[in-house]
Amino acid sequence: MKALTFITAILLLVTGCTNAATGDKKTGEQNKPPARAVVSEFLTDTTFTFSGCETGKLPDGWSQYYTGRKGETPRWEVVNDNGNKVLAQLSKDNPNYHFNVVVYDGFNTKNVELKVKIKGGSGRMDQGGGFVWRFTDAGNYYVVRANPLEDNVVMYKVVNGKRTDLPLMGKGRTYGTDVPPLGNGWNELRLTVKDSLFTVYLNGKELFKVIDKTFTNAGKTGLWSKADAVSWFDDFQISKIK
Repeated sequence: MKALTFITAILLLVTGCTNAATGDKKTGEQNKPPARAVVSEFLTDTTFTFSGCETGKLPDGWSQYYTGRKGETPRWEVVNDNGNKVLAQLSKDNPNYHFNVVVYDGFNTKNVELKVKIKGGSGRMDQGGGFVWRFTDAGNYYVVRANPLEDNVVMYKVVNGKRTDLPLMGKGRTYGTDVPPLGNGWNELRLTVKDSLFTVYLNGKELFKVIDKTFTNAGKTGLWSKADAVSWFDDFQISKIK
């Protein structure tokens, strides 16, 4: 069903698409918790399709942030993409070391599988985007992203606002991996997180594995873009891994 769907009643109580007002926060600023309950771990698979959301607004239950150099305020909004509602990052006048982040506030996760469809819209310095996970604040989280300008996929950790790419199992520090041309259409990015082991897939194919123990506690999950990348995201799926 093309809607923001939750199977269990408890999750239905803490989410929705009424587009509560949200602000943007930067590294070092106080994170004001939303006026809603936070479930420490979700109970079932969750898919955000954004069809029930109002265009031009950030869906209720989400918060936007940025990391790095100040630029435009991140603009995460629901937009109409050829008759299909998707979540987009629309801010396009940001410096290179500026990361746009949006996270779902409804629950924290540790071991999880994430899946999303991504389409790069525009961007001279950067395009595309990806996931954030184990997010504690705007300066501390993991991220993996696919970039149509570079045709590669790279995983990083962001610690106190500093981004560092992570070495791949069996390959070392390669700055991620090159992939077939991503183009300007939809691509599916998938990630499995099991304790300190992270596995990345693109369009159904496993790309690489990473082991890292910087962030070991549960955190929020969400989406990410960089600099001037205008990007679209749809069918964001979060599945619990035991």
